Formats: sequence, C-alpha cells, structure tokens
Amino acid sequence: MFEKIKSILVSELNIDADLITPDAEMISSLGLNSLELADLIVMCEDRFGIVFEDEDLASLITIGDVAAYIEARV
Repeated sequence: MFEKIKSILVSELNIDADLITPDAEMISSLGLNSLELADLIVMCEDRFGIVFEDEDLASLITIGDVAAYIEARV
C-alpha cells in the first residue's frame, strides 16, 4: 500500500520520490498544504474504494499512517 500511495504523491502532487518514506510526515517532511492533503485523501478514497472518517484524519500524520489506515479498511 505504501508504494501505491507514493505513486499518487509523485504523479499527482509532484512530490520528490526520494523524500517519501513510511515515516515521512505529510506536512513537515513533505510540505503538503491543507489543499494537497485533502486532494490526497480524495484520491485515495477513489482509488481504494474507502471512506476516511473525519474524526480519524487528525491522527494521520505520516505516509505510513495513511497506508495502515487504508490497509485496515480494504
């Protein structure tokens, strides 16, 4: 799942692939802004057929957090 999310970040949000690790924080490490975070969530929902619950979003800090969240729901 991590590699799929990495692919989205590289192809859709133009993030440098070398910066993307499971421990990379989406805001502080990758520099995503709130609009880019929202775009990532929507793209993941569409691609993986899941829905991110609003109350869970604040706990998703790293790329690994997002991957684990998706894996638990697919």
